[in-house]
Amino acid sequence: MAKVILISQFPLPYSKIGSWTTLYQNYLEGKHSIDYIICEQPETRFPNIHYEIVGQTLTLKLKKKYHKNNYIGYLEALEKILATGEKHIIQVVDNFGIIKPLQEFLTSKGLKNRYYIQFFYHGFAPFYGNLDSRNFYEFIDEMVLLTYDSYKAHKEYYTILPCRFSVLHNGIDTDKFYKIAPEKKKALREKLGFTSEKIFIWCSQDRPKKGLDLMLDVWNRIQENHDNCTLLVIGTNRKETIKGVVFLGKMPNSELPEYYQATDAYLFPTLWHEGFGLSLIEALHCGCYCIASALGGVPEVLQHGKLGRLIENPHFISEWIEAIEEFLSESSSYPSIPKELYSKETWSQGMEERIFDAKKSLER
Repeated sequence: MAKVILISQFPLPYSKIGSWTTLYQNYLEGKHSIDYIICEQPETRFPNIHYEIVGQTLTLKLKKKYHKNNYIGYLEALEKILATGEKHIIQVVDNFGIIKPLQEFLTSKGLKNRYYIQFFYHGFAPFYGNLDSRNFYEFIDEMVLLTYDSYKAHKEYYTILPCRFSVLHNGIDTDKFYKIAPEKKKALREKLGFTSEKIFIWCSQDRPKKGLDLMLDVWNRIQENHDNCTLLVIGTNRKETIKGVVFLGKMPNSELPEYYQATDAYLFPTLWHEGFGLSLIEALHCGCYCIASALGGVPEVLQHGKLGRLIENPHFISEWIEAIEEFLSESSSYPSIPKELYSKETWSQGMEERIFDAKKSLER
């Protein structure tokens, strides 16, 4: 039976916040089918997995420089595993740079029928130009995307796609992110010191494409007519003083649930083609009314408007103001989502299916 190798550009487990590293951590802490991990030295290790560690020795640094190959340490680690003579599924996550060196390495070893390459892409739009993509898609065996809308974007953009595709939605720990009863919500708000009638939240990395500046402009206008609302901002160290806005700084993922649970509405003003939006499903599971940009994979996540309010023209301030005003008037609501939807259990099951199908392909 084929063995599964995960090549990770991050040490696993990963101590910092990261979407796909969190997904793999949830998976690897339970029943899983990963046999090997190739990565730099982690602080701790997952049990029952064989590690091949990519060191940072002077010798390796000289090899990288001489061969002009930043991935030579990963390839040397991979060669040790391939020496067993078994067939292997090789998983790569978002690391487009390693594919060409990996292809050259495996081709030089004459192992074409002994491996299956699964590439997991957590973006949305096609990464390569049409002509530049040929070599990449001819080499990998399967491209795993976050949404069917992303597959549609790839299918419509490229004239040739010589590999198979599949979709694996993100999943979170729904035992941590869940909706609480109204009386518990009230007590939690008192504990956290929130006194406004309505609480909104924005949570992301503070980069221009995440839309925080746009949302602060929107909030300035909302405050003109609604001074009993508060916007919580998580993920930035800004020290600004803005009426109705509380900057909570950066915090670990483990502390986020109670802030979502104490909140009425989640604002997701992304200004780029978001792959999926992990924080969006965290907020959904905590019972937040979600208002989000209709860009990238977001419409599919919100089931094209069934689970949340989509802003069709997210670069227009007026549309955000209208949506927030509509929520404050309590003229619309959305149903709670099933616990299993976008859960870590569903993601793990989907990963098992992807690995099982790959093993079947290698049996030919």
